[in-house]
Amino acid sequence: MNVLTAIGPIFALIMLGFALRRNEFPGRDFWPQAERLTYYVLFPALLIDKLSGIHLGDQPVWSMAIAMGLSVCLVAALLLALRPRIQTDSPAFTSVFQGAMRPNTYVGLSAASGLFGDTGVSLSAVALMTLIPLVNVLCVTILIRHGRNGHAAVHTIDDGNGGGLSPRQTMGLRITLRQLAANPLILGCLAGFLLNGLQISIPHALGEGLRVLGSASLPMGLLSVGAGLSFGTLVRARRDILTSAACKLFLLPALTALLCHMFGVAGTALGICLIFTAIPVSVSSYILARILGGDHDSMAAIITAQTLLSAITMPAVLTLLS
Repeated sequence: MNVLTAIGPIFALIMLGFALRRNEFPGRDFWPQAERLTYYVLFPALLIDKLSGIHLGDQPVWSMAIAMGLSVCLVAALLLALRPRIQTDSPAFTSVFQGAMRPNTYVGLSAASGLFGDTGVSLSAVALMTLIPLVNVLCVTILIRHGRNGHAAVHTIDDGNGGGLSPRQTMGLRITLRQLAANPLILGCLAGFLLNGLQISIPHALGEGLRVLGSASLPMGLLSVGAGLSFGTLVRARRDILTSAACKLFLLPALTALLCHMFGVAGTALGICLIFTAIPVSVSSYILARILGGDHDSMAAIITAQTLLSAITMPAVLTLLS
């Protein structure tokens, strides 16, 4: 399938979501609830449905995971090494860092389904299980270290080894562990793999229900992405936007492609690795920035700009590197 043909409808739905929210249809309170429904119900249903019958065969699952995980770690290390030149304001740096790391799973799953069908959705589980835990740990750690008041003197909690964890660090660790343990996408992947591994057949009526719910997940998720776009701070944060976009939309997929070729990952598996490293930053980055003292205004600008830019960069990356 032509890349533009598959990806074009994705960004058409995103812009439709933006237009609907701008016109307050069906209502201002609808979109947060729609995103919750998609995240906690529709996407897990899609993953359980696809993964319970998955047959990966000789797909290079471990090579995919290593290529994606290593490329993320390399970009993270580069950003930290160049931090004084990238952004001297610590909270703003956390937004650049998140912008270079976090994948928007709504866009990724939609692109995987559009380009590679059920096989693409099934292989997406490898990307989700690799990137979600890794990116959460990296981003929360950076937010704890460089977020607002990150250097403030606080009482420590004795860890039994003569050192201590500050209340802020403890909160960040708890948030990370709670996010991972309760992440509906990870739980959906685990449930699907468990059903598959135990060769448990889903009853027909339940299976049809999962399929119907899963089919609603992609359009609803993309509309929600569009509804979350904000253009208010694009000009003020232009330097942060350019830096994060260069890392997220170009450098990260380029490194992933190089590592995939080194590890012999090709075909659909390579395409999935590129999709999940070339997609724009997740809207959830804004929420995390607010909770842990990042620059949430800059984060909102980065999310909006990357979402728009990726309409051009994703087809180019997938065409040139796959």
